[in-house]
Amino acid sequence: MRATAQQPQRAPNGAPVHYERHRPEQTTLYCLVQQHAASFIAHTEASAGAELPRFIKGEFDAFLECGILAHGFLGLRCGECGHDKLLAFSCKRRGFCPSCGARRMSQTAAHLVDHLIPHVPVRQWVLSLPIPLRVLLAAQPELVTPLLQVVQRVLTRHLLDGAGLKADEGQGGAVTLIQRFGSAANLNIHLHGLVLDGVYRYGADDSPAFIEADAPTDDALHALLRPSSPGS
Repeated sequence: MRATAQQPQRAPNGAPVHYERHRPEQTTLYCLVQQHAASFIAHTEASAGAELPRFIKGEFDAFLECGILAHGFLGLRCGECGHDKLLAFSCKRRGFCPSCGARRMSQTAAHLVDHLIPHVPVRQWVLSLPIPLRVLLAAQPELVTPLLQVVQRVLTRHLLDGAGLKADEGQGGAVTLIQRFGSAANLNIHLHGLVLDGVYRYGADDSPAFIEADAPTDDALHALLRPSSPGS
């Protein structure tokens, strides 16, 4: 399969862009996975007395094929100079592949900034969960959505109160990314929310006006995390 470039790609300063093929087989991570993945899986299954889920083994297999020409590639040819390049297929997985993970992160960030999040202040809210709740959500992932809805209602109510508005007088906005493991690849379901740092209020002409929230104080955060019980 071939794709023909009509114009040579150039950097912002006008200089031609030089493409260098990624060689994952030369990285330390690839060598470690290639040499030890099979023994790691066998040891883990023997210790647990059960097979690992198929998707875990699939992550290892897909990573070892990602960027390797022997597992498929595209042939690219410049229509002006006739120069050829080979572009290896990628795994496009969400696990531990650094190349695909970085590409997905960059594409998601660009989409959010360019097409979704308005040009208003945004604050990141991170919700970490107790270990028993992490296990429950991992076993019953359908419960993550109701949990997220509760979190969003609490944050929106907090921002509306700060703006002095009732529930039907304003509207917030958020994008939440669900993380399912920690930096040590351990099970750690937690939420990263990009929340508009304020609310929109609609005026008499139905045009939205953004009301920016004050930075939360320590006392406000404690009250938000531990709301008073009814009647207290």
